[in-house]
Amino acid sequence: MPTPSSPADLFRHGLRLLLDQDIAAWVALWSDDGVMEFPFAPPGMPTRLEGSKAVAAYMRHYPDHIELRDFPELRIHETTDARTIVVEMRGIGRLVKTGGPFDMTYIAVVTVRDGRFTSYRDYWNPLAVLEPGADFVGSGR
Repeated sequence: MPTPSSPADLFRHGLRLLLDQDIAAWVALWSDDGVMEFPFAPPGMPTRLEGSKAVAAYMRHYPDHIELRDFPELRIHETTDARTIVVEMRGIGRLVKTGGPFDMTYIAVVTVRDGRFTSYRDYWNPLAVLEPGADFVGSGR
């Protein structure tokens, strides 16, 4: 697939890769110096990942724990900065370990430079990691 031409297209492409569980291809969408932040992360979970290698390490076991099936209610808002979008979405699927449902609402502020993610602030519900089988980053919660 050619490189997506806008931040919204890149984001949608990244969601498709997550649904396909192609974490390596999703990480390849990141700038080497990209930063991923989790402002609502509970104690024991990372609040900031610096660089694509840190993002890759964080995401490597994601498909072993969460099987994403859809992103309904996706809304992408453009901002006054053509490189930055604000995304509202819901991710649904199942928890691999328990077979239970996964249902998470997100708001993300995403910046793209030269066709790669450079900043991704992920405002997700920290209570969701309390569900058995949801702890894909090994925080021990």
